[in-house]
Amino acid sequence: MRWLSYPIKCLCCAFLAMQLFFAIQIALWTTLDPSTTAFQRAERWRLCGLHWSCPVYSTWTPYTQISNNLKRAVLVSEDDIFFQHKGVRVEDMQKAWEKNQQKTQAGAKAKVALRGGSTITQQLAKNLFLSSEQNYFRKGQELIITGFLELILSKQRLFEIYLNSVEWGEGIFGVGAASRHYYNTSPTVLDREQAAALASALPAPKCFDKQQYCRRGSINYSSRQEFILENMDRVALAPYPKSGK
Repeated sequence: MRWLSYPIKCLCCAFLAMQLFFAIQIALWTTLDPSTTAFQRAERWRLCGLHWSCPVYSTWTPYTQISNNLKRAVLVSEDDIFFQHKGVRVEDMQKAWEKNQQKTQAGAKAKVALRGGSTITQQLAKNLFLSSEQNYFRKGQELIITGFLELILSKQRLFEIYLNSVEWGEGIFGVGAASRHYYNTSPTVLDREQAAALASALPAPKCFDKQQYCRRGSINYSSRQEFILENMDRVALAPYPKSGK
């Protein structure tokens, strides 16, 4: 069995080196803004290939210049207790696990697709570093990165990066590009209805942007928008710190 020890050690070292890379990259983002994400790069390649000119838009907007209407609307849509939890919502993950176990037992798919249970921090971990492939190994890596994000960055900084990197349509990334694309305005002046509409798009942004990506049984954006509008005032925002965590 000695012949196995060397490749196993190499794999362990490679895994640890990858985690160190993630941690260092996240630490840099305490002061630097991410220029792109793994998901953005994948979409750019899908849409443009090797072409220099590409319909992919992203404009960074500082946290303090993003409408509080949008911040509250996104929290209602995606993770209403984001500022209270430590990166994961265990109960939601348990429910997602049970649903996937039921699918596996029913033989729906040989390769299980994880669904639901993701917080804003988990979504950010996936978008920043990981592929769109869904399996349990990738989910495990997502949880490790989620821990790094929560440990190293403040909640406000995490939310700022999320709002500036999340997909809002085909080739539309971040609130700066989204507010310009849909309303020809800046994120600072988004009103409640505009904010609720943008937040309602997040579960399926390509469908919200273009009908060709919609499938039968797609999300009812109007109903989601009404729900978000009704609940925006019940979520609290934490002030953005002047420095540090």
